[in-house]
Amino acid sequence: MNALYYSAAGQFEVRKVEIPQVNDDQVLIKVALCGMCGTDMHIHEGEFIATFPLIPGHEFIGTIEKLGKDVQGFAVGDRVVADNGISCGHCFYCRRRESTLCENFQGLGANTAGAFAEYIAVHKKKVYKVHNLSDEAGTLIEPTACAVHGLDQLNLGAGSDVLIFGSGPTGLMLAQLLKLNGAVRLVLAAPAGPKLELAKKLEAADEYIALDRASSAAQLEELKKQNPYGFDAVVEATGNEAIANNSINFVRRGGKLMIYGVYPESARVHWPPGKIFLEEIQIIGSYASAYCFPRSVAYLDSGKLKTDGIITHVFGIDEYQKALDTMASRQSIKIAIRPTLTSKD
Repeated sequence: MNALYYSAAGQFEVRKVEIPQVNDDQVLIKVALCGMCGTDMHIHEGEFIATFPLIPGHEFIGTIEKLGKDVQGFAVGDRVVADNGISCGHCFYCRRRESTLCENFQGLGANTAGAFAEYIAVHKKKVYKVHNLSDEAGTLIEPTACAVHGLDQLNLGAGSDVLIFGSGPTGLMLAQLLKLNGAVRLVLAAPAGPKLELAKKLEAADEYIALDRASSAAQLEELKKQNPYGFDAVVEATGNEAIANNSINFVRRGGKLMIYGVYPESARVHWPPGKIFLEEIQIIGSYASAYCFPRSVAYLDSGKLKTDGIITHVFGIDEYQKALDTMASRQSIKIAIRPTLTSKD
């Protein structure tokens, strides 16, 4: 089969590799489409939890091609998605039911073979059927699962005022979930551009702040003046070090700050511990997801979350450099990869 193969950080090619063998408790999925996200850019640069050699790709939808002999409840031809997070089940954290903190955590497309390929083998317990979604919408189930985990982590009270920095795809899904689950007022602040315009079309927030990417200091000061008591919850979903440092200044006394973006390994924050102490601010992290796929599938399959327009570009697997360049240009909202060669389409 054709697969996108990284031999090392920044070094990739389309390579012919063997179709994965299916164990008794696995299914073989023929990949239809696989989303591309900021994590894939970090993996390209050798960051995050990347281990090479590697076939990346973790936000995929496809059809079951083959079943292991111990697999029940599925049939060849079923349209499915799969939870990309694999916890060991026996480490200190797994035994505390904290699977996202697993000491031996594996992620499909991060440190074990992923779905920028024609086929992928996945354990049966990680596979979920989908019914009403297009392939494009199906690639958003994994980002939405991360948003569901963020919703759980934030544990938002009913009637809360919420501020989200960032309007990337998973941030847009989280914003919609927060509006459905406790946020009486949601303000979305993000750089002016296609992503913010899409947020408005999706009605992801109640108010929108178009930030100047080059210099947003004056706009952020105005946001503080307009909201002198801050917000019950602030979500930093940009992965930008400067915004992360400033985000604590928008949190109401007794409020919560959730770090939701993926950052360069060199990023650092400098928050006054006295402020956190005196104002009883809770700092929360939200990483990946665990046991969130069923709810993600339910929200998207039901149509309660809007997805039209999020996927703006689809590339063949042999156009991956073009996909990386398009992502870096900030002209896309979300990119998806088909595991086919454009020269043969």
